[in-house]
Amino acid sequence: MKKRLGSSTLLVLVCAIMIFTSACSNSNNGGNTNGSNTGAESGDNSASGNREEITIDVFSMLANYAGEQPGWFAKLAKDKFNIKLNIIASNLAGGQQKIATMMASGDMGDLVVFGSNGKDYQDAIKAGLLLDWTKDDLLTKYGQGMLENAPEAIEANKKQFGGGTAVYGIGFDVGTGEGPSEGATMTYGPNLRWDLYQKLGSPEIKTLNDYLPVLKQMQELEPKSESGRPTYGISLWSDWDGNYMTLAKVVAQFYGYNEGDGLNPAGLILTHQNKDEWQGVLDEGGHYLEGLKFYYDANQMGLLDPDSLTQKFSDVSSKFQDGQILFSHFPWVDNVYNTPERTAQGKGLALVPFSEEKITSYGQSPYGGNRVWAIGAKAKDPARIMEFLSWLYSPEGVMESNYGPKGLAWDIDENGKPYVTEFGWKALPANAEPVPAEYGGGTFKDGTNQINNTTLKLTNIHPETGEPYDYNIWASTLNHNPDPVTKSWREATGVMTAKEYFVKNEMIEVSKPFFTTETPATPSAQMQQMTTGIGKMIKEYSWKMIYAKNEAEYNQLKEEMISKSKGLGYDEVVKYEVELAEKTVFPHR
Repeated sequence: MKKRLGSSTLLVLVCAIMIFTSACSNSNNGGNTNGSNTGAESGDNSASGNREEITIDVFSMLANYAGEQPGWFAKLAKDKFNIKLNIIASNLAGGQQKIATMMASGDMGDLVVFGSNGKDYQDAIKAGLLLDWTKDDLLTKYGQGMLENAPEAIEANKKQFGGGTAVYGIGFDVGTGEGPSEGATMTYGPNLRWDLYQKLGSPEIKTLNDYLPVLKQMQELEPKSESGRPTYGISLWSDWDGNYMTLAKVVAQFYGYNEGDGLNPAGLILTHQNKDEWQGVLDEGGHYLEGLKFYYDANQMGLLDPDSLTQKFSDVSSKFQDGQILFSHFPWVDNVYNTPERTAQGKGLALVPFSEEKITSYGQSPYGGNRVWAIGAKAKDPARIMEFLSWLYSPEGVMESNYGPKGLAWDIDENGKPYVTEFGWKALPANAEPVPAEYGGGTFKDGTNQINNTTLKLTNIHPETGEPYDYNIWASTLNHNPDPVTKSWREATGVMTAKEYFVKNEMIEVSKPFFTTETPATPSAQMQQMTTGIGKMIKEYSWKMIYAKNEAEYNQLKEEMISKSKGLGYDEVVKYEVELAEKTVFPHR
């Protein structure tokens, strides 16, 4: 572990798995709640019936759906703005080549969502492919939702990418206040089958390695899933891997570390959320190698799913659904297993932290994260697109774009407080519950917002209800008929939510915000090529190490991985990344 050279106490921007940027507080939450009139001077123009219907192309680098937006979200867009959304998803077809093709055509679509504010976004600005929102006073006239609820995010984009005058977009997940930005649960686990853990007498788990004997006993209690397939303590997948095995890196996030420095492209270093420390992924005693050893030990004990190397996350999700997996890296995966039928029987996954844990939290950021909303330079009717985007950044837009129109899955009671409706309990968060025709028809799941980018942090406080946007932490939700698993967990821990547990027990590292006018660096082609080559080497050997037949082979493979990586320039890449962080990030922390 190396000490950083900066002494500033502010924290680094961070990215998550999918990649987030760090956060910061903003005492002015604003509050334009009139979703159909987001423009200061839009007047009657905001009424959809007074203007012709248009179809806008939404090029989203984050979307996992392509085609016309269906269902309830489509009806909201139609009723409020008389627009149809045609979603173009590079994730589904073409990947980076699709992005390059769109750029080469000179037209990136009407509404554009970038997966990061790195090279693609900066290249699009340089090529004149994105609209400057200050042109014709567009932002002032039609962007009140953003100006009122995300002013610092607008200003940050102007300073970082617009030379202090132009605005070419706005970051996602704009936060307010202090503390963890997560809702009821954190982004990371570990979580275990709570019912089996209790049957074992809830043994104390002090270190990461202490999970293994507990998982072995749980496997012995339930050796087969409901369909008769073998159970495993841990199941991994390889399709999320980048420059290293992602799920070995996740172990570092159990200790308050994150990949990269949070601003520049993540490569081969991990940085602490609060301390002035960093690790190279191949550092002896570092958390990445700790993760590999943990999975190797699990395999030696018969706890690791033998399909881990060859399967994808979708395969593992199916195994969770069947009850084959006893350990969860991410709490949001738990819902796959925790069906109402199972939890009613007392079966379910729940948080079981280890004593040494210091879970990573991304915190709040008024500057927004690194995923960017932008408008194409050749957009049809930019004012209407700006109104739509501005609505997404308004309290009404946040509620309705996430949970459907008021009165369907959620509503407001006589005291002005939000609650989930009977329909909502069946439909949320994205279940295939039939939706009445008056709200758009189809199923609730199919009608969800398919653009796949956020605006305001759901843990922000709604200015009218006084509660967060996130329905999972409304008072009405927390007190609504908790299932036997939730009841048992609350009785055992003395708290209502996993986030509350980590905060109460000081087992959390919350990233605090900072802002720099520096743009994310673009490594040279040679540096990128070197990093890619090293990454392939690390990934190949990481998986070999996990499946090594004994410790001698494990250690031999580890030495080869380190030696070959260094031969490819590992030390040079790490030096470059640390110097970059010390120049662009650490001085502003």
